[in-house]
Amino acid sequence: MAGTRSSGQDLRAESDEQARYHGGHLVARRLKAHGLGPLFTLSGGHLFSIYDGCVKEQIPIVDVRHESTAAFAAEGHAKVTRRPGVCALTAGPGVTNGISALASAQANHSPLLALGGRAPAGRWGQGSLQEIDHIPFVRPLTKLARTAESTAEIPELMEEAIAAAQRAHGGPAFLDFPLDYVFMEAPEPQELAPGRIHEAHAHADARALERAGELLRGAERPVVMAGSDLYWGHGEGGLLALIEELRIPVYLNGLARGCVAADHELFRSRTRSAALKEADVALVVGVPMDFRLGFGGAFGAQTEIITIDVAEPPRPPTRAVAAELYGPLEETFAALRAAAGGALASERWLAELAEEEREAREGEHVGLSDGRAPLHPMRIYAELSAMLERDAIVICDGGDFASYAGRLVDSYQPGCWLDPGPFGCLGAGPGYALAAALARPGAQVVLLLGDGAFGFSGMEFDTLIRHGAKVVAVMGNNGIWGLEKHPMEFVYGYSVAAELRPGVRYDEVVRALGGHGELVERPDQLRGALERAFAADQPALVNVLCDPSIAYPRKANLA
Repeated sequence: MAGTRSSGQDLRAESDEQARYHGGHLVARRLKAHGLGPLFTLSGGHLFSIYDGCVKEQIPIVDVRHESTAAFAAEGHAKVTRRPGVCALTAGPGVTNGISALASAQANHSPLLALGGRAPAGRWGQGSLQEIDHIPFVRPLTKLARTAESTAEIPELMEEAIAAAQRAHGGPAFLDFPLDYVFMEAPEPQELAPGRIHEAHAHADARALERAGELLRGAERPVVMAGSDLYWGHGEGGLLALIEELRIPVYLNGLARGCVAADHELFRSRTRSAALKEADVALVVGVPMDFRLGFGGAFGAQTEIITIDVAEPPRPPTRAVAAELYGPLEETFAALRAAAGGALASERWLAELAEEEREAREGEHVGLSDGRAPLHPMRIYAELSAMLERDAIVICDGGDFASYAGRLVDSYQPGCWLDPGPFGCLGAGPGYALAAALARPGAQVVLLLGDGAFGFSGMEFDTLIRHGAKVVAVMGNNGIWGLEKHPMEFVYGYSVAAELRPGVRYDEVVRALGGHGELVERPDQLRGALERAFAADQPALVNVLCDPSIAYPRKANLA
């Protein structure tokens, strides 16, 4: 009879309803249901049941040498895939070791789920091993921070945290699990079904769109300045259609790099300062007007600014804007194209910027061909850039050496440029590189790091080697903290706490760990060393001695 179930179906339903899992297995089942993983971690007893659950659900477990790297790897996975990365941090020092990476993910809007171990609830307050309440100091850095109060509530907590991490703007979410609860058993609610994160997106305000269209119709010198939330909002297709129809030059930073290919006719990079000052209209897309844009001062006093983002930003713009457009990016860009009515930027404006761009690139030839030993950092990038494939994933971890990379290394596809972002945390590079190599096997993964940055997480080359993550690292080794030494000498005439030991053989450290390592002391040694590193079937470090007297020219307003 229609609508009835057989006795066999009844038995199966009852069996499903009675299925019980320990708390760690419940965690893993929610990860599996959402297609999340691998789990980046450093082994800790408070996490054993979560590991067991991941083994049962066939979720890969990738272990590292420091919890900060586990969390940075989770963020790196998110950056490369645009899906939440996941890490597990053991109780107490495991969680505190991951704090910097959580702050980095918050600043970068990277969706990340951090799972913490916790001392048992049944012994709370009695002095258990690594007993501390994580929530008060994790909460300011996360979109959600909760402690499981029973085994049964774990599945719903996981759903809340996974949703929170992805909801615009993205960011880290944190859950910790008392040891006794993750070893106890509970049924998994039948009504929990994974699905897409449904958000009640506001559409861009009609009056603001009308105003933005009016400004673009009257603009002769428009520009686009786009940042990481363009990437998180999957807006690259809509932006490309907009700039091609209206003939607007575009500048990119952060994860937006590669959303418009560096060889696109409208892409610009070397002329950003002048273009933003001279623009009559600027579309500021998915990027805050923070220190990187002079807190709004990077734009001309008369520049009319239109801000575009997936949602209203956490902080208001630092200068007056003419129109604010918040909503799904593809939809907003399409509406803006219609509102602009096909208005075109001045061809003279495009030609002027193109000529200035050409002259700026020509002016770099002296540094790119510099024959000094120790090497000029620009000479390293002259050789390296010629070897990078179009979809190479480039990761920066350092100060001045990374700054030169940001200026000289071009990106052509989304998700191929990973830098620490505005939080500026050194030591993120190996975790990012690990995640990138595992997420995109076969792609070139190139880690650019300073000798100072190596000191934060150099032992993670052991991690790269153990997990077969084929990463080519290129080190600019100048024996100083260049980002601090030169500015301090400029201000005070001297520097302190800015010296490292010159010429350290970090390449031999990597070789001792089982990887490929080479030292480069002269320019004529560089190309061969890079070629051998790319050809090596293992993680590699090319340790290039650089001239410590060279200071990267910077005008950033950090205050």
